[in-house]
Amino acid sequence: MRSPLPASGPLCGAFVLLALVLSCSSGRSAPAGVSPQRLSPKEEFQAVSERLKNGSNNFWGMAPMRGLEKRLAAGSLSEAEQLALHIQLCVEKARFGDTKAAVQEIETAAKLLPPELPELNPRLAELLARFYLVRAVAYMRDAEVSNCVAHHTSQSCILPIRESGIHPIKEPGLQAKASLLDYLRLKPDDLMARWLLNIVCMTIGEYPRGVSESLRIDFNRFQSDHDVGRFVDIAPELGINTFSLAGGVVAEDLDGDGFLDIVVSSADPEASLTCYRNLGTGSFQDVTARSGLQDQLGGLNLIDADYDNDGDMDLLVLRGAWLHKGDGEIRKSLLRNNGDGTFTDVTWEAGLASTASPSQACAWGDLDNDGDLDLYCGNESPVDEPVHYPSQLFRNNGDGTFTEVAAEAGVTNDRFAKGVAFGDYDNDGDLDIYVSNVGENRLYRNDGGLRFTDVAPALGLTEPKGRSFAPWFFDYNNDGWLDIWVGAYDAPVASIAADYLGLPHHTNAPCLYRNNGDGTFTNVAERMGLDHPYLPMGANFGDLDNDGFLDIYLGTGDPDYRTLVPNVMLRNDRGERFQDVTVSGGFGHLQKGHGIAFADLDNDGDQDIYHELGGFLVGDKFGNAMFLNPGHGNHFLDVKLVGRESNRAGVGARIKLIVETPAGVREIHRAVGCVSSFGGSPIRRQEIGLGDAKEIRKLEIWWPKSGQRQSYEGVPLDGFVEVTEGAAEFKILPLRKIVFPVPR
Repeated sequence: MRSPLPASGPLCGAFVLLALVLSCSSGRSAPAGVSPQRLSPKEEFQAVSERLKNGSNNFWGMAPMRGLEKRLAAGSLSEAEQLALHIQLCVEKARFGDTKAAVQEIETAAKLLPPELPELNPRLAELLARFYLVRAVAYMRDAEVSNCVAHHTSQSCILPIRESGIHPIKEPGLQAKASLLDYLRLKPDDLMARWLLNIVCMTIGEYPRGVSESLRIDFNRFQSDHDVGRFVDIAPELGINTFSLAGGVVAEDLDGDGFLDIVVSSADPEASLTCYRNLGTGSFQDVTARSGLQDQLGGLNLIDADYDNDGDMDLLVLRGAWLHKGDGEIRKSLLRNNGDGTFTDVTWEAGLASTASPSQACAWGDLDNDGDLDLYCGNESPVDEPVHYPSQLFRNNGDGTFTEVAAEAGVTNDRFAKGVAFGDYDNDGDLDIYVSNVGENRLYRNDGGLRFTDVAPALGLTEPKGRSFAPWFFDYNNDGWLDIWVGAYDAPVASIAADYLGLPHHTNAPCLYRNNGDGTFTNVAERMGLDHPYLPMGANFGDLDNDGFLDIYLGTGDPDYRTLVPNVMLRNDRGERFQDVTVSGGFGHLQKGHGIAFADLDNDGDQDIYHELGGFLVGDKFGNAMFLNPGHGNHFLDVKLVGRESNRAGVGARIKLIVETPAGVREIHRAVGCVSSFGGSPIRRQEIGLGDAKEIRKLEIWWPKSGQRQSYEGVPLDGFVEVTEGAAEFKILPLRKIVFPVPR
């Protein structure tokens, strides 16, 4: 991870950058000598927050800033040393979100600048260049807070920035532009600064005319080659634009009323989960306090599952990711849905709290086909630290408790895991495990009896090289075999700028492994148009236009404040290539993208997109977005599965639709529960686009435990059906359409 603002060169000591290996204080989730079981969840997590704030970690720790202030107050410093320290203090104050204080600090530093460029002193010249860059980013942050946050519109921070997205308060942007130009005079080949200059000029309405031709980046290079219609962000109108840091999202009908609700988490150790109940009237209600979720603080990711097979979806909160040397030892939370709109923390009773390992990647699935859901947690084990956190496999005992069996199963991984996904890649009837790592990835083939073999090296599935992030299994070409997507997380802003300029980007692209149906895979990313640097953190897939082919949405960024790159929407063109439709759909949000849910929130038959936005630093909060689908006139079918022998939610089941179209018969395939590591689309309601289908000839369901294959005819187009394992007939459920307010 890079620092939130550029540090100040050789004098900056420990603050040169925020590396993956952090300097953190050690400790557990509760104060020494106090058993976490004796604390309420809120007290427990408040203790975690205090420990993090008082520590030296470079995300929430205040010790670095206090140390800088102490050094400045001690005096006896040269002007160059004072300049370096004020630059660092600007970085720290911006990290904590005090943009005005950060600007004041950098202006104090400005008074210490030499009167002219020190041509003969390379060290001081480098410090001057860093000053200009820090000043530029400080004013950029001030501009974002003063405009995109304080005067938010549906076009704020969406690339290309235009109309109401242009900042009404221009002075901070003008100052940022001036400093970027000063920096580029010293560093003319810096593509990152050139990129930021173009972005800043857009925000103040001076693009392209305000950028010299030699520095201009043509954003028309990636204009959409297919029009998917404009998806407008209506989260502010609905009151579901939670203002928070990075986190996860779950979209599910949590109370069984037929409308999809939303729960979001935040990495902020002081922020609770937020729960929005869909009232079915065109509005949502914040029911956080009533649901009992107000005491669940922190959580970089959030996933759901019906772990106790009682028919409602429970929640799992993941914590501690990116925090090493003890700071990441924060327990997860398993929150049982009580069926009445409330949740109970049952982590300790379930046996999931005894080992607190840093993680943001878990997946639920019935790995032993015994009818209940097991849990695999990919933990973070840094290769250069003595303390490791092996990944964990929790076998569901069927009585509300779990037993950890990763070592016996052969799936400890012992690498820095960033993503986990389940899918039956070889169609042998049991779920396999894909783990995305910093380093080589793994595909654990399920050999039965909770025994696994890593076949990734033999099958060529270990890449992308370097750092991988969110993976998933999905059938992108509808051939009945699950393919694998895994994102690459090595794409600095300079590489993304180079890609826009048509230059080599010299970084890793994502991998799309096509399942060949014979136990082998082929990486088809390049031929499918995916050979680009994207830097995806949060990511998910769904069907934008109900054509029956699964599309990809990438939430991009990293903790660095300089990393302002657009989130990316990739439309699946009939399984033959992916088209970048980011601009057409209005998806190019520049704020950091995390949890993503494709979900039909208004019950009109097409998938809307809820996007959890915000960074990982204290000062990088932003409001979440909900992009309303404009509709494309294609047909759909929603399917709810009810397992009897198999797990209740049907996770691991396979759905096959045979439909009649004007061009002939086609098949559409879906796998239940194979969701992204950083996405929370509905599991209990499978939302399936049917394109221009004239008729559904057959609906087939394959169940994981029983192996039973059910087949139905007479299934209606544009309907919602419930299929129970073993039932001879399906049931038609109501789908009550909602009208949401749309901003003018």
